[in-house]
Amino acid sequence: MTEPRISKETARRFVLGKHGLWPGRRWAGKDGTRAAMRAVEHLQLDPLVILARSHDLMLHSRVEGYRPELFEELTYQDREFFDWGGWLAVRPMDELPYWRVLMRRGWDHGNLDDTQGPHPEAVAEMRALLATGAQVSSRELEASGTETRKTYRGTKARALALYYLWRTGEAMTHHRNGFERVYASTESIAPAHLGREVDDGEAELFVARKAVSADGIARIPPMSYLFERKLSRADHLELEEELVERGELLRLEVEGWRGAQLMAAGDLPLLERLQRGETPTEWEPTGASPLNEVVFFSPLDPLVARGRAKQLFGFEHVWEIYKKPEDVRFGRFTMPMLWGEELVGRMDARLDRVTATLVVNGIWLEDAATMKKPEFVEALIAGLKRMMAFLGAERIDVAAVSDAKLRAKLARVRL
Repeated sequence: MTEPRISKETARRFVLGKHGLWPGRRWAGKDGTRAAMRAVEHLQLDPLVILARSHDLMLHSRVEGYRPELFEELTYQDREFFDWGGWLAVRPMDELPYWRVLMRRGWDHGNLDDTQGPHPEAVAEMRALLATGAQVSSRELEASGTETRKTYRGTKARALALYYLWRTGEAMTHHRNGFERVYASTESIAPAHLGREVDDGEAELFVARKAVSADGIARIPPMSYLFERKLSRADHLELEEELVERGELLRLEVEGWRGAQLMAAGDLPLLERLQRGETPTEWEPTGASPLNEVVFFSPLDPLVARGRAKQLFGFEHVWEIYKKPEDVRFGRFTMPMLWGEELVGRMDARLDRVTATLVVNGIWLEDAATMKKPEFVEALIAGLKRMMAFLGAERIDVAAVSDAKLRAKLARVRL
């Protein structure tokens, strides 16, 4: 079979469409939130709150009428999703038999065996506590009297024991208080039929295939961390070859991209329609187009993070949150801005919760001429209004915006 060759425009539209953003938003409400969470594949969680939590910003960008309560309901009440991993992400509950293989491998994980080793009593105690049906958080535990190394997961043996049981699959997140996990036994949360494990090889193929699906068009990324074993380049190529031979992935070439890429074989009809200049009927938008309402991407959004912005849009994006002050070019929570099908600039902002004010620390456009286009300014205002409504902001502060004309227009933004 000849490998498909597509244009950069087709690749960009395909990936944006897979994420519900092209030709406009097509997801809304709870059903749309569910669809978006599945489309992202690995919805990353992060404790930082400057505007809102990263996963909420990701879902807000894709779903009309999104509210954080929808994520909480789907994940911690309906149990359709679960969170797990050293690289913390939310995944569908029906995938649990695949992930349980990797959880089991965590028993021998280098960062976890020092919990089971030095603190077996704490592990046994927490295991027994969870077996009673208890729900427990690290903060609620009484001091054990035994200090351990300080980590962001806790400083007490019992807290580390809970984390160990969570990583190895004996515990799951029942709910969260703020961002703090409240643990419960896996048996009390996951449906019984999902407590099984698939074959090790099938689990690895599943996770590799999922990684490609998450990006839409990509190569299998480094898997050693997730697989809990060292993989060479040859091992990754073997994974790719097996998935191609099974007919689950297919190879293609993208104009201007380096080397052959991979995509889910089932998505080929969609891709072919896009390449012919058609819009898939199943992608008919129900909400605003990014051409009429600028989309602000979380710095951790998979459409822009880890070099994706450069590949898809030719846009340089670096999350500057941990940089030294002298090395920060734009801002610590700079959000790439999508207008139409292009990333046209970035905005750094924060929410002043005391005064309910969206504070814009700066807006930087790739091309200064863009701000002279009335249709862009209207789309930017529409995007800011939507962001303000989501955040509960009652006013906007744009004093830091350098362009005087743009600043004057944005200062009049009201809900």
